[in-house]
Amino acid sequence: MQVTSYHLKPLNYRLSIPFLFSSLFIILGACNPTPPVPTATPAPPTVAPITKNADWKPVEQDFSGVTMVEVPPGCFMMGNDKGRRDERPASQVCFTTPYWIDKTEVTNKQYGDHGNFTGDNRPRENLLWAEARDFCVKRGGHLPTEAEWEYAGRGPDNLMYPWGNDLVGDNLVFDQNSNNQTSDVGSKPAGASWVGALDMSGNVWEWVSSAYKRYPYDAKDGREDLNDTTVERVYRGGVHNYIDFGAGMTARFKGGIEYRDWYVGFRCAKDNT
Repeated sequence: MQVTSYHLKPLNYRLSIPFLFSSLFIILGACNPTPPVPTATPAPPTVAPITKNADWKPVEQDFSGVTMVEVPPGCFMMGNDKGRRDERPASQVCFTTPYWIDKTEVTNKQYGDHGNFTGDNRPRENLLWAEARDFCVKRGGHLPTEAEWEYAGRGPDNLMYPWGNDLVGDNLVFDQNSNNQTSDVGSKPAGASWVGALDMSGNVWEWVSSAYKRYPYDAKDGREDLNDTTVERVYRGGVHNYIDFGAGMTARFKGGIEYRDWYVGFRCAKDNT
């Protein structure tokens, strides 16, 4: 029997080992792709505190078809030491974060029906405080507190009216020019406040969230308990001028839980989240 011998040549390991490792890396890379580099979640924009009205340029934004204006953080003196007894003493109130407030009073059209005065763009009035509260909540907001309302009207300059410290009849709808009627919201653009809110003075008074309590204002003393039905609530932004500064930003009026009035409407506020 003839036996044939086979002589195998040794492998060239200097070539094969690098090849094997590179192949392994390719296979592992395909099975375990490099994860994407995570990107940081951008922080919400910050707004620097405002120290005077002129430093702020009005900012508007629509929320579900309703135009609101931004109110930046800052401090102001709430109340009026020269005003009526319930406006005293004045005290400093500060906001550390911005918020939004309706550019105009809530209209008949926005509310879904009319009050005493018909017309889609007239303010919705003749409402219970709780009805105004619930409407704002349903919209994703809240009735403004007394402090939020007054700051949006006066600003760090502590103005008596949205436009300044003197009554200018052409800047508001009130007893001397209204013929006992309300007007379409925003009919007096010259009366805009420093944040661009209209009709803060005049047209109708406006419900706020706060219970009617003595000053200084303290949001933690129970006046912002929205479920308390035993207290009188505040409305702001006078129409009639039968008292000094009756249409001014510091004047306060009150109504019980069953109170309705042809000249009391409201606007909503919203946290800046």
